[in-house]
Amino acid sequence: MKITMVGHSTVLIEMGGQRVLTDPYFGLRGNPAFSRVAPPANSREESREVEGVLISHSHWDHVDGPYLRSLGETPVITPKRNRWLLKILGGQNVLGLKEWESLEIGGLRVTSVPALHLAVAAGFVLEGEGKAVYFAGDTFCRPFLGEIAKRFRLDLALLPVTTYRFPMTMGEKQAVKAVSLLKPRVVVPIHLGIRPRSPFMRNGQTPEGFARLLGESGSSTQVALLAEGDSREF
Repeated sequence: MKITMVGHSTVLIEMGGQRVLTDPYFGLRGNPAFSRVAPPANSREESREVEGVLISHSHWDHVDGPYLRSLGETPVITPKRNRWLLKILGGQNVLGLKEWESLEIGGLRVTSVPALHLAVAAGFVLEGEGKAVYFAGDTFCRPFLGEIAKRFRLDLALLPVTTYRFPMTMGEKQAVKAVSLLKPRVVVPIHLGIRPRSPFMRNGQTPEGFARLLGESGSSTQVALLAEGDSREF
């Protein structure tokens, strides 16, 4: 199983002989409120050769319209109530899943799991070759994470750790709580590719701070900090 950080919440997951990309976002400049910390490691063109794309929700930093339009018949998997919007944005083969519903991509089983965010949202669990990866999207920490842990023995979790003041998803402490519920072997922090343009909207939290708090909690989960372009085999 190989994980490559493209940037922000865009991660290439290679397992079970398949390549799946999460929450594609290839914009270089952000928007009026947020700047991009670093450019994505791969371009849209370099990221088209995948067997599936997961989109947890439709916020601007998780959906890339030009990329969707370039995919042709590659499956794009998203929450069922989000399917119509992704089709408007250019997705041609958009598959909507209800909570706990599954489908197959080659040798991979993809299951939609609950999420709570400021939009219609879902997380996803990928299973293949005896391994399970959880992609959280932008969820807050809620008790349903414990239900995910009951249903899946997670080898790896891709968890958001925000570094700004107003709540968009988990901060350091919520992410530690999420790990205690999910109990993955390894966690990779995501959602780190943008930041508020105003310094007053940043709170000083960091993925390193999350890793320190997790270690102090006595958790046995390992933290893998991946910068843009970094790959790690698990």
